[in-house]
Amino acid sequence: MKQDLGRAIALLAFSLVSCGSAGEAPAPEPSPVAEATPMPLPSPEPPAPVTPEQRAEAATLRQEGLALRNQEDIEGAIAPLKAAVELEPDNISGYVLLGWTEHLAGLRSAAATTLQAALRQHPDDIPALNALGIVYLVDGSLEQAVETHTRAVDLDPENKIAHYNLSLAYQRLGDFEAAIARATRATELEPGNPHPWVALAIAHASAGETEAAIAAYQQAIQVDARYGNASHLPFLEQAGFSADQIEAAAAVRAQS
Repeated sequence: MKQDLGRAIALLAFSLVSCGSAGEAPAPEPSPVAEATPMPLPSPEPPAPVTPEQRAEAATLRQEGLALRNQEDIEGAIAPLKAAVELEPDNISGYVLLGWTEHLAGLRSAAATTLQAALRQHPDDIPALNALGIVYLVDGSLEQAVETHTRAVDLDPENKIAHYNLSLAYQRLGDFEAAIARATRATELEPGNPHPWVALAIAHASAGETEAAIAAYQQAIQVDARYGNASHLPFLEQAGFSADQIEAAAAVRAQS
């Protein structure tokens, strides 16, 4: 069960940059209701020991939350995942799973608080850093996204998620040289994913390097032919692209 849960958490952390996610139905719109109450930060006092019974119950709750999330009941998945964290507050993977699910539900403030709570306990937890960096990126907190993903790259230079999202953040910040460098590294680490190629294309285009932009976009089409159609470009939002970046991708596609 632990191995299945670990794989599920890893897949969630990769969902914004995976090839498969681009072809699925768009992610659910943020809930119109008020954001859920964020997870409290860990107490400075040493936590009470977690009993084996509590760990077993928390594992069951995480499985329940994952099942609901897989059934696209994103909001319904939050309650059992939050209960699991409360039962087993020293399980960092539980925080990451909850925080990512809150992010998918559009509850970005709650997601950031949950993931920050994880990092207070384990500052070097790469899945938590990756997830928090994505939350910051999508929320438009670009400097925080850069800081968080840079920390993740420092810990793991082959962290493809961090390189890719750093490219998107740097492009929006106007640092096109850094955006190109990060996207290039992301394509080296994950050449079979079209999203880093599109990120590289818009980074080159922003720098005025039209031929390089077209070449990168053509590589994205070679990896995934759907990106040859303008109708598929809105799915880039699920991959962390902003509205302006999707427009930039459309402009490069039109020249390709």
